[in-house]
Amino acid sequence: MRFVESLTSRPWTVAVGLTVAVALWLASGFPGREPPPKSGSGETAATAAPTARVQIRAQQAEPVTRTISVYGRTAPARKVEIKAETSGRVTALGVARGEPAAAGSLLVKLDLRDRQARLDQARASVSEHQSAWEAQQELKPQGYISDTQLAETRAKLEGARAELIRAELDLEYMNVRAPFDGTVQERAVEVGDYVRAGDPVATFVDNRSLIVTGSIAEQDAGFVSVGGSATALLVTGQEAKGRIRYLAPVAEESTRTFTVELEIPNPGGRLPAGVTTEMRIPGGEVLAYRVAPSLLTLDANGDLGIKSVDAASQVVFHKVEIAHSEANGVWVTGLPDTANIIVVGQGYVSAGQPVLAVAAQPETALAAGRAPSRVTGTGQ
Repeated sequence: MRFVESLTSRPWTVAVGLTVAVALWLASGFPGREPPPKSGSGETAATAAPTARVQIRAQQAEPVTRTISVYGRTAPARKVEIKAETSGRVTALGVARGEPAAAGSLLVKLDLRDRQARLDQARASVSEHQSAWEAQQELKPQGYISDTQLAETRAKLEGARAELIRAELDLEYMNVRAPFDGTVQERAVEVGDYVRAGDPVATFVDNRSLIVTGSIAEQDAGFVSVGGSATALLVTGQEAKGRIRYLAPVAEESTRTFTVELEIPNPGGRLPAGVTTEMRIPGGEVLAYRVAPSLLTLDANGDLGIKSVDAASQVVFHKVEIAHSEANGVWVTGLPDTANIIVVGQGYVSAGQPVLAVAAQPETALAAGRAPSRVTGTGQ
């Protein structure tokens, strides 16, 4: 009776007690209910079916000649700066700037000045000392000429001959001529200019052949040899074949690359010099796949590759390298001898993901870089 009266007089104690009791009951769990099975226990749920659907093409690697691509610039095979070899004033110009010239063609002519007079004097001096030498040779057996006098006359004769050669060369140097067949690139003088020996007169180039110079990676240098053939593709769209004329025996320390030079014929100067050019050098035979460029993709590390489906119906990413390029596709290496290449849906799946793979349709396979007759993919 007292207990009932106590509860009636203190209702807040009842509320607190009920709250504590409910909290303890909830914390202890629901009676009779088993906890859900933990992940990784012996009980396995049904495996979810793959939702991604891709089309594949079964393909086998084929032998192909790998192409080493090297970028450089075209330059004339020879380029010289012609300088005056004597002094004088320019009186005439021969070949105009930018015009072709054969070897020996007159480029610049200097004034004659006193060159002809000095040449005539040198010839007369040689004739005089030659006559004296011959006369003394006849008198020597008779004892009228000593050996000393004969040697002195011989020395004067040789000196006169040297002066004659200098006079002849000086007269010849007044005509500046082309050293070989080529083209006048620049001319540094005009009529009326006075030049001294050593002053530049013109820049002359031999553009009948062009040299493409580039740097080749150290791992590719072993496939290149002097005398080998290669193709040059100019930025202008022109194409020419040539031969490797030089390969550096030692790599550059800073870049670990080897300098390579390709010589290409340029009859008539139809190919321009100084333009960007791609050298395509054969780099040995490898096993590769021909695929459409659209099948190439990048992984998280930025590596170029192709996706395929393995025997477990999972996506596999293969890091590849381009071995050769053609108008209708590219040849890549880095895949196994046979592979089920994903030709549709490769952009929506990732490596390790289970997929439903079906054989590609003939038109899809053709667009992916193979003939329909070669499509042998099987659904999985």
